[in-house]
Amino acid sequence: MRAQIIQSNPAPFAPKPIDPVTLEVIENALRNARVEMDATLVRTAMSPGIREQGDAFPLIADHQGRMIVGQFGSYIGPFLDGYDGTIEDGDMILLSDPYSVGGAISHSNDWLVLLPVFKDGRLIAYTSMFGHQSDIGGMVAGSMPIHATSIFQEGVRIPPVKIYKRGEYNTDLINLIMTQVRTPDWCKADLNALIAACRVAARRVVEMAERFGDDVFVAATDELLQRNYRAMQQLIETSVGAEPVSFEDYICDDGMGFGPYKIKCTMWRDGEKVVLDFAGTDPQSPASVNFFLNENMLKMFFGIYMIMVFDPQILFNDGFYDLIDVRIPKGSLLKPEFPAALSGRTHALGRIFDVLGALLGQKTPEFLNAAGFSSSPHLFYSGTDKRGKYFQLFQIGFGGIPGRPLGDGPDGHSLWPGFTNVPNEFLERYFPMVIERYETAADSGGPGLHRGGNGIHMTYRFLEAGQIAIHDDRWFVPPWGVNGGQPGARARKILEKADGTQTIVGNKQEDIAVDAGDQLHFVTWGGGGWGDPLERDPALVEKEVRQGLVTVEGARAYGVVIAGGVVNAGATQALRDALRHDRPDTLPTFDYGPEIETLRANCMAETGLPAPRQRLWTATALAAE
Repeated sequence: MRAQIIQSNPAPFAPKPIDPVTLEVIENALRNARVEMDATLVRTAMSPGIREQGDAFPLIADHQGRMIVGQFGSYIGPFLDGYDGTIEDGDMILLSDPYSVGGAISHSNDWLVLLPVFKDGRLIAYTSMFGHQSDIGGMVAGSMPIHATSIFQEGVRIPPVKIYKRGEYNTDLINLIMTQVRTPDWCKADLNALIAACRVAARRVVEMAERFGDDVFVAATDELLQRNYRAMQQLIETSVGAEPVSFEDYICDDGMGFGPYKIKCTMWRDGEKVVLDFAGTDPQSPASVNFFLNENMLKMFFGIYMIMVFDPQILFNDGFYDLIDVRIPKGSLLKPEFPAALSGRTHALGRIFDVLGALLGQKTPEFLNAAGFSSSPHLFYSGTDKRGKYFQLFQIGFGGIPGRPLGDGPDGHSLWPGFTNVPNEFLERYFPMVIERYETAADSGGPGLHRGGNGIHMTYRFLEAGQIAIHDDRWFVPPWGVNGGQPGARARKILEKADGTQTIVGNKQEDIAVDAGDQLHFVTWGGGGWGDPLERDPALVEKEVRQGLVTVEGARAYGVVIAGGVVNAGATQALRDALRHDRPDTLPTFDYGPEIETLRANCMAETGLPAPRQRLWTATALAAE
């Protein structure tokens, strides 16, 4: 089964030589078209997740479906392989089912629009964008149920369907879909924004082809892919060794009391190819924390990391995919079998970046980053206000970026560079809440020569009774430090009732009832530290104490004694000498913090929450649970 491309002009594209100036012009025009897609989206969408935070991802691909500009890599190949239909001029595809595109979109909240671009009877490119819909129905508001055991519980699933067929809009289909969601106005506006963004990029592609000629445009896109292949080939040769290296990290729990879940990867170079083998990763979860990891998406993650660390001037695209061999066991946390629930996949998705960074840094520790804010914590708040109007908030939280070779990790940042914070004024204007606090969580960044970025302490005061849900991680297993740097602080959530009583709530919990006047303290985790904290400039630590980034007590982790607001030089030297005397001469490359069983034993005392239980993976044990 493969999609049939219908072209009135079957003539193949003629090979053309491309001079450097033309290639540069077309490359930057494609970059600008992607920026214009984003700008169109935020001016048209309605939901805060897309309009304010930018939770949407554009793509421009060549006529074969290979990504030229984008972020997650191309899902067009898997789509074409599995789509039993035609692709014609005037068509536009909509889909949201991860299983229909091999996990290229990873949960059903992501609605994807795909527009084939035709010119003079020939397919010359594709434009596409997917964005996170705030609600798609299902068993809970926000459509990301922690306790889902099947994708059928997570809301409407859209297989690949034509919302435009030869230019005609499928109104009945859209009306059918919109009756399944709680916020149809937002969903319809966001869908129209995705469509508009794809059309803008399609116009720019046609304009480029008209300016330079179809053959030159296609040849230029092919050269961009080949250039990326050559660049990545050199990076792999110099940065990846033939000797296998392994790393494992964890997501803390599944929201049902079990965890942590291990993600393990082994990397080596086989000739000119990199092999990424996830054997040893835990089996899939009965809960929704599974991440259906598309192989091309992982290749893009690998490429992004390689390029951003070693040569950030390269325009990354799909050209290097043949250089990477990805092996993911079926039935594992990263390749769950249908109909496994997928809505909570954020944590495993983010943890992949920590794992890749750790693997690549083992050969070149000078380029090694610590563990960072590798997730996108969610807060949901829904209910009916005094006017009888339904409200529903979906917000993504920010945290600490890891300490890095070149400096400290930024405080209060997103995992995704393109995401922006929802202004507090926006939240207070459109939702029944007041933001009482929005500040960096002092001491949450891991100590190091380069400090890990601090997490955020955000306090919401609810003005209406309703329900909240929390999706977060790194509350049990801390974010590790590197090259002598120490782990960052873990996440925590505290519900404070109107009468002042406080309760620690789970980091994966839903259906939490709140009353008017209740407050939620939403504290995210910090990034791990980089390098020996005893080498950090005491004057810088003093400055950060004044700024509220580090406390007087926290300064002691750097061996710095603050008295009367300034550094006590003598006491600082004595403390540093004592700390050096009590530690090993050689600092560890990775500081993970305590072992898992020690974390379990101390969990209640340290976090106020019961430790997650180790899941038994035998079929008999699973049935007994």
